[in-house]
Amino acid sequence: MALRIGVIGTGHFGRFHALKLAARGTLSGVHDADPARAKAVAAECGTQARDVAGLLAGSDALIITVPTAFHHAYALQAIAAGRHLLVEKPIAATVAQAEAIIRGARDRGLVLQVGHIERYSAAIRTLRESGAGQGALSLEATRVAPFRPRSLDVSVVLDLMIHDIDLILSLARSPLAGVAAVGRPVMSDHLDFVVAQLRFASGAAATVTASRISLGLERRLRLLGPGGETRVDFLARSLERLRPGGAEPVAAMPGWGIDRATWTEHDSLEAEQAAFMASIEAGAPVEASGEVGLRALDAALRIEQAAAAGQAPGAARRAAPRLPD
Repeated sequence: MALRIGVIGTGHFGRFHALKLAARGTLSGVHDADPARAKAVAAECGTQARDVAGLLAGSDALIITVPTAFHHAYALQAIAAGRHLLVEKPIAATVAQAEAIIRGARDRGLVLQVGHIERYSAAIRTLRESGAGQGALSLEATRVAPFRPRSLDVSVVLDLMIHDIDLILSLARSPLAGVAAVGRPVMSDHLDFVVAQLRFASGAAATVTASRISLGLERRLRLLGPGGETRVDFLARSLERLRPGGAEPVAAMPGWGIDRATWTEHDSLEAEQAAFMASIEAGAPVEASGEVGLRALDAALRIEQAAAAGQAPGAARRAAPRLPD
């Protein structure tokens, strides 16, 4: 019998999740705090808009794509009903909430996956297969984009930077020892650009830049260490790695050369959903686990706190929204 997976939250990402599940024949229904939105997406997907109780009753698993402030409440409802769940990133609004979700899923023996979608991208697969990053002492990640009036319920740290935080943490493979950051709200009530400096117990350091108020798109990664340098341009789909024994000799560095790689994009959302289903049906390891989401969230909140500490007194803050009835 095919899995039945429901979607809570039919905004930008929730709609895409629902469409993918409908194409797979596994969508059991959708729910949204806005009934008109839920009905529109349900009609588009050939399913029904349901209340939360009905969606839980008719599903084996749920994908939660509501604003971050509501992740904890909906996740605990799903866990109490014994439903596997995929929670969009960030896993929750606070570390305590994330820990409660992880503990609840573990105690009930449920699959918990966090929506760190880039772990399933062709770009990150190519980077990992290249062997780059091992022993890197300097890591630099840049992700900037023009302003778009969505995902403004959270800062740019939890909106965009958290992808690179997760990547940096996975490459550094060392406890985070210190954080410094600067940033400001510009077009929203939350930080819209942030530059963070991370120090790790291993001695490695990282600089991570994120902005949602930039002129254009840019996404780059640079890794430096005794074993050479790696540069990745994610938009150009190019990876260059300078290392001992590299394929293209470098005249000024005898014994060193450059390896180049590229990749063909695939549907990362589809790959993410497939991984979720494989974990439920076949017990496959959960790559973007709750613990992965917790580490990324903890680092992100530390960056937010460091950046907020440097803001002028009285800087705007948005109150946490009320949970829907």
